[in-house]
Amino acid sequence: MGRFWAEVLGWGVSSEGPGVTNVEPEGFVYPDPVAVCIDVLAVPEPKTVKNRVHLDLATTSAAHQADLIARLEDLGATPADVGQGNVPWTVLADPEGNEFCVLEPRSNYRDTGPIAAVVVDCTDPRAMAGFWGEAMDWTLHEVTDDHAVLRSAKGVGPYLEFLRTPGVKTVKNRIHLDLRPYLDDDLAAEVARLRAIGATDVDLGQGDVPWTVLADPEGNEFCVLTPR
Repeated sequence: MGRFWAEVLGWGVSSEGPGVTNVEPEGFVYPDPVAVCIDVLAVPEPKTVKNRVHLDLATTSAAHQADLIARLEDLGATPADVGQGNVPWTVLADPEGNEFCVLEPRSNYRDTGPIAAVVVDCTDPRAMAGFWGEAMDWTLHEVTDDHAVLRSAKGVGPYLEFLRTPGVKTVKNRIHLDLRPYLDDDLAAEVARLRAIGATDVDLGQGDVPWTVLADPEGNEFCVLTPR
């Protein structure tokens, strides 16, 4: 899976430990917001339902969109029907069935890099924007009853988007966000701050680990990593 996504994005692959594949741009230096990096983790559970978190990939022209779709299918992606109907974007699934979209050219994604957005299904985009707007140092660009959009305050990298969708979360998300406090921040204080704005503790069987697992107001799990 790590190799697949590295080929898709044109990024490099490394590993910080057994069962973990890290995918990030060559030469990337954290915390540069120009990219949201991907960690692929080995887990025992198979995928059973449509993911509530997925990636949207950006394209620059109709030809680029068509070429990218063809290349992705050569790499092992397959068409996916999530009830999208007749839309200008294409929904695919990676080799383990995780859905993602290849968007038609859009001007607002012209400078995001290969990942246009991390998209989260939800029932209340306004509430989610309120929580995540406080949780992260990102800027809220747009919020309605149907969707909300955030991006790094530096105006670079992909967007974080919340889309109102039917249905509710029923199983652990296979794709989740990791938050990492900055080097001079205090991990315990940051976790306490997130709890105070609406995060709740989650036990996924993680045991004694240096990070903290929390959930947002709609139950989406996320991890708070050690500062770096």
